[in-house]
Amino acid sequence: MKDKLVSILNQVKSGTLSPEDAYTELKDLPYQDLHFAKIDHHREIRRGQPEIVYGLGKTDEQIEIIARAILEKGSNLLVTRTGPAVHDALKKDFPDIQYNAPARAVFLKHDKPAGGKGKIAIITAGTSDIPVAEEANVTCDILGNETDRLFDVGVAGIHRLFGELDRIRSARVIICVAGMEGALPSVIAGVTDVPVIAVPTSVGYGASLNGLAALLTMLNSCSGGIGVVNIDNGFGAGFLASLINHL
Repeated sequence: MKDKLVSILNQVKSGTLSPEDAYTELKDLPYQDLHFAKIDHHREIRRGQPEIVYGLGKTDEQIEIIARAILEKGSNLLVTRTGPAVHDALKKDFPDIQYNAPARAVFLKHDKPAGGKGKIAIITAGTSDIPVAEEANVTCDILGNETDRLFDVGVAGIHRLFGELDRIRSARVIICVAGMEGALPSVIAGVTDVPVIAVPTSVGYGASLNGLAALLTMLNSCSGGIGVVNIDNGFGAGFLASLINHL
């Protein structure tokens, strides 16, 4: 987005672009009104990351129109909670677009974002937690971070976690994804010295209450240095981890 603004200004200065045409190029940059959505094209300038689209509740057609508006301005794209139909529709005009099936995310990087200062470890208690972890991973990637994923190292077999401690301790930020009773973030925070972002998932039997049990466990963690995001919110965890990793 910044490069586009500089290019327009340089064209006006050189006389290759008239002020009227520059106005036409710039008029939609603050936000673009699609009637059913207003695309915030200035978010990348304000926050360093473009607007990210939450797909759940939107039709495939709405998501496609929003995605095209973002891509045509030259911004990177991330759509969470969507299906392969959106990817297939966009791929005709944007052949580099990708779809992460476990995360249910469509994404494309026009430009490589500035890199984070270190590595973000993304850890799951169980295999059933992987979709939420993948949403966090795609988010971290699109925002310019290196990640290291460790799956199925929960407290039911704690020796699996201890076998990966060197990898875990090499991270600058840790995202820990767990359902059931949600105990894993407390364990990890107790053996590391970096921020831990805990993500409760809706994985579990009846008394897990669709992730509420894990959420309450994480909020009541005895270990210090844990922040908790909402149930199944892999995107929120990835975004926060990226902000920390870029400090």
